[in-house]
Amino acid sequence: MAQMKVSYLGSLRTEGTHIKSGNKIITDAPTDNNGKGEAYSPTDLLCSSLCSCMMTLMGIYANKESVSLEGLSADITKVMAANPRKVKEVIINFTIPELKASKEQIEGLKHAALTCPVSLSLSEELKQTISFNF
Repeated sequence: MAQMKVSYLGSLRTEGTHIKSGNKIITDAPTDNNGKGEAYSPTDLLCSSLCSCMMTLMGIYANKESVSLEGLSADITKVMAANPRKVKEVIINFTIPELKASKEQIEGLKHAALTCPVSLSLSEELKQTISFNF
């Protein structure tokens, strides 16, 4: 059974629905590819999915270790290539102001992030530049 459904809305826009929850995501083509850039592009979602997956895995690890990730945030930069047009690099910079964790726990958090399912599912051609400021 399908877990998601996507409909084309016209004008290079789609609406994705998560069937179980009913939550929706709108995508729009970016302005440099004939779109209006009024929502996430599909490649923006790819980069955001990678970051969200990394955060989720860090959260699972943190819960097991009783470490608080309160204040964790990330800045994401997408670098595109041409011919063929594709994401060439995803740069994610994680920051947490005051992480109270041992060196072992910090390494565990980093390992959890770098081995998340989205990261492992992406082509090795896609450069993933990840930094941890904590």
